[in-house]
Amino acid sequence: MLTLDKFYLAGHVLKDVVRKTDLIFAPGLAPGAELYLKTENLQKTGSFKVRGAYFKMSSLTAEEKARGVAACSAGNHAQGVALAAQSFGIKATIFLPATAPISKIEATRRYGVEIRLVDGVYDDAYNEALAFRDETGAMFVHPFDDEQVIAGQGTIALELLDQLPEMEALVVPVGGGGLISGMAAVVKTLHPSCKVYGVQAAGAASMKQSLDGKSCRCLETLSTFADGIAVKEPGQLTYELCGRYVDEMVTVCDDEIATAILALMEQQKLVAEGAGAVAVAAAMFGKLPLEGKKVCAMVSGGNIDVNILSRVINRGLLTSGRLTNLTIALIDRPGQLREVSSIIAAEDANIIRVQYTPGGENMAISGCYLNISMETRNHEHLQQIRNALQAKGFRLCG
Repeated sequence: MLTLDKFYLAGHVLKDVVRKTDLIFAPGLAPGAELYLKTENLQKTGSFKVRGAYFKMSSLTAEEKARGVAACSAGNHAQGVALAAQSFGIKATIFLPATAPISKIEATRRYGVEIRLVDGVYDDAYNEALAFRDETGAMFVHPFDDEQVIAGQGTIALELLDQLPEMEALVVPVGGGGLISGMAAVVKTLHPSCKVYGVQAAGAASMKQSLDGKSCRCLETLSTFADGIAVKEPGQLTYELCGRYVDEMVTVCDDEIATAILALMEQQKLVAEGAGAVAVAAAMFGKLPLEGKKVCAMVSGGNIDVNILSRVINRGLLTSGRLTNLTIALIDRPGQLREVSSIIAAEDANIIRVQYTPGGENMAISGCYLNISMETRNHEHLQQIRNALQAKGFRLCG
């Protein structure tokens, strides 16, 4: 049974193991709301997952520890299990999808555990881990559908209610549902008037679809760069707990997630991975009724692969109107580029790339296209530039 006593016990076990992460006020990120960020991206191993993994493994008997543990993960749970295995002297075999970020794979390997890469996604690694458990007798440490794992994750809510006792809404990233199940159970027991909202990536919305359909659903495919919450099917226990305690589940698209990552970096100097930024994305893009409320958004992890970070930043710049591409149809004659450049400069935008393309068969023989990339302040600034160009007679394409 997931009683408050279990959450408090988990808090006691973890008090010298994990960090009590900071709660940061983040004005301006969520228009109309008083937004705070619970920074589990600054946790040991870079994610909240160490809490549940450590508490689960602390409860194993000596005989169970001697059999070793098996786990599956997209990366963050793997690091939590690896740290706990090192602490307890337990042999651990961890299955990760081959598509997991290299940074997460190597960070897990550094704890001295055995890594096995599996073709496919998290669910494929899960099946391989279960087969290994059945073959060897190793104890399986589930990443989310386990009472002790859930209790470990719920210790964040105990911290949070001390840090922000007047909290009116909590927004939590959701993959398999272990984090929100534990936090929602604590919050709804100790502070029942507080709303609890879950956020999933639109391309991996298994929990939302399950709750909407009133039964556990398994997605056929996943499509999101937020690998930490890319789960085809929620757990049975987490599904039941979300149905009992969570007020609403919403989704955000990858462009919105990328924009949230960029905003966290620029405004709060925080690095978040895709899964860690979905709650902030939901608050930023008005997906939830948060106006006028004191809100906490979970930044659940910061283990983003640097190889993808530049692409995420670029997408965030495009989505927020900070990086823009314009195509202008022109008659190819001297002075055109100078005039276009002077108009854009007068509007205080910065041109970073210009490309000339000859016109196609539907244009005049002397026609051409001018493709311009520029840095702008926001979408309103871009519209000012478009209006200024059109006022001078230039024809914009698209």
